[in-house]
Amino acid sequence: MERAVPAAMFVNPAAGRGGAGRKVAGVRAAFALRNYPVKIVETTSAEEFGSSVRAAVSEGCSTLIAVGGDGTLQLLAREALGRAARIGVIPAGGGNDFASALGIPKDLEEAVDVIVRGKTRAVDAVRVRTGAGTTTEQNAIYLGGGGLGLDAEAIRHASGRFLMWPGRLRYLASAIAALRGFKGVQVTAEFPDSDLSKIVKTVLLAAVLNTPTLGGGLRLAPAAQVDDGALELVMIEMSPKREILTWFPRLLFLGELKTKRVVRVPAAKITLSTREETWFQGDGELLGISPVEIQVISSALCVLGP
Repeated sequence: MERAVPAAMFVNPAAGRGGAGRKVAGVRAAFALRNYPVKIVETTSAEEFGSSVRAAVSEGCSTLIAVGGDGTLQLLAREALGRAARIGVIPAGGGNDFASALGIPKDLEEAVDVIVRGKTRAVDAVRVRTGAGTTTEQNAIYLGGGGLGLDAEAIRHASGRFLMWPGRLRYLASAIAALRGFKGVQVTAEFPDSDLSKIVKTVLLAAVLNTPTLGGGLRLAPAAQVDDGALELVMIEMSPKREILTWFPRLLFLGELKTKRVVRVPAAKITLSTREETWFQGDGELLGISPVEIQVISSALCVLGP
């Protein structure tokens, strides 16, 4: 009987404008140089990705490695949740916000070294229920940043004409394109099982983050940590578009948002309801429509980190 390989690496060749696919040979060579056996699996759809992960686990793989961006890592997390498996990351996507929060180096060789060393830590994940209480109800998992408003509207543009643009620039260009005709979203944020008062605002976006950044390094929640059992709600009030456009240069070059129109609230559980049905995104993927229930899953995953 063929001996099971203890590690499986899952690659989305299209991630990072094809960058993940181009890294396969280099990653394979880096692991071979370190005498670290890895089974490499390339997938082209979420369904194929999920079935491949389940097959690897059933074959005895105890280390599951994602080569790609936040979306690829999200797919892996969905399958790894509740399993006795370690997750490794080779950043190769457009955003890589979760890998950045973990301190995973962007350099391929250094990222491989992190996995080979085998140091683990427990990190949180985010459970989200979209269309809560309606016929469109769906459950999903994300790891880094999710939200509704302009960022969710921008996803449609990011996967279209700006697809080949690099991470942060693609996100901001998509947001500018989505801003045309955007009038804001009236959101009610509530915090079940806490003493926090509800917040009602018309917002540019309402994001719920497990990581300090989203969209390829946009630091919307500087205090957020991936292992503190809490999330951070970030609400940016709807403002005149001329004012909003003045924020973009600093966001592009520094990843910072400097405005008094931001409200930040840490919480373990958050619900967002809107006057009209609004899309909610998580890790750059459209997950469903409002109302939305978001909850942290403390110490949900075992990841390999520095």
